Amino acid sequence: MTSDITILTDGVIRDELRNYGVTATADVCSAIRAYIPLLLRWNRRISLTTVTDSLQILRFHFGESMFASRAISNRNGRLADVGSGAGFPGVPLKLLIPTLDIVLIEPSAKKAAFLAEVVRELELETVEIYRGRFDSLTAAGSGFDYVTARALGMHKELVEWARAAISVSGNLILWLADGDAVQVSLQKSWQWRKTLLIPGSHSRVLLVGSAT
Repeated sequence: MTSDITILTDGVIRDELRNYGVTATADVCSAIRAYIPLLLRWNRRISLTTVTDSLQILRFHFGESMFASRAISNRNGRLADVGSGAGFPGVPLKLLIPTLDIVLIEPSAKKAAFLAEVVRELELETVEIYRGRFDSLTAAGSGFDYVTARALGMHKELVEWARAAISVSGNLILWLADGDAVQVSLQKSWQWRKTLLIPGSHSRVLLVGSAT
């Protein structure tokens, strides 16, 4: 595997993201090519990702993140990305749906600094970085249309917080191992959609729920 960013032409990016049901514009392709070198450069100083091959980053981080766009019907909605880390899935979803208002929630000061650099480099608007734990952000009245979390864990606490944080018609969107999805689906006071298998995966799924 090569980590050479030059392999990621517009054609390659579009072909790869098409596997995730995503149609990438030229602006999205350009932003991804700017994001990946920044991620890899910071990754040498702080732990952001174990995936260091550019093509695999495109698939595993961008493709899987953007796969959730099918669950986002309100293109002008407000989205909280819990435990954003290196910016996934919040930033890719922002790239794909620029009209979203994004809050990236990240407790690590170093990772929050990286996110701030991403926002500056990609010139992203209506993106807020909240440095702290999600449960320290007042949930009541937050009115998020979407809450996302990818491989975060803390499922019980997250589901409880999200119930207060989302709007009446809001959705919680989770990237989970299928066994974890079964357990989360047992949470009361939620209506869960049928899980969607993430393309290229045998056991990881997208789970979408709405509070009842």
